[in-house]
Amino acid sequence: MRIVIVGETELGQNLARELIPRGHEIIYVIKDKTIADEIAETFDCTVINAEGTRPDILEKAEIDKADAVIACTENDQNNILIGLIAKEADVDKVIIITDNKHFMEVAKKLGFYYIMNPSNISSELIYDVLRGVNTMELSSLIRSDVRFMSVIVKSSYRGGKLSEVTLPEDSAFIGLYRDDDFILAEKDPQLKEDDELIIVTKADKLKDIGEKFNSGNSNN
Repeated sequence: MRIVIVGETELGQNLARELIPRGHEIIYVIKDKTIADEIAETFDCTVINAEGTRPDILEKAEIDKADAVIACTENDQNNILIGLIAKEADVDKVIIITDNKHFMEVAKKLGFYYIMNPSNISSELIYDVLRGVNTMELSSLIRSDVRFMSVIVKSSYRGGKLSEVTLPEDSAFIGLYRDDDFILAEKDPQLKEDDELIIVTKADKLKDIGEKFNSGNSNN
């Protein structure tokens, strides 16, 4: 797997340390020259010493050929910007690291599937995501390829009932978060913009569901 890591944080370095021995091709974009030189000397990977938010630098890293991009700088805004550039390049998996609740909400509204909080995330959990294991999976309870995911309600769904929204086969709504309240799906709530829907589905349906809600088409 070809993976671009952006950011010289401890998490980024641990990720490279975990992934390289497993045979993955790592392209590591690091702004700090001292750290970049250290990584280049000790890690068997390609190191680019530059600002990772610049589109030309990410083009140099050939993100259009990457299987995944992990934005783990110390700046949440930069991580979202890197994610947007990667998304524009049609990278299959874009992982955004942010510890700010508001930026998490922004990232969800922008359609990112993998948004992680560094205070409770490890390089091993990110590796699970790269292997196709969704971080919202309840591994102690759920078997096979079942996944949990969340999506944000856009204006085109506002005012309709939850039961009126169709999902792919083998998928179902569990409920929704509205601010700090959780409403079960069986109550069939009327949807409001920015509600966060919680869905249980199969792994191969994640992309279809994400595209459905990102398109804002409530008739699909």
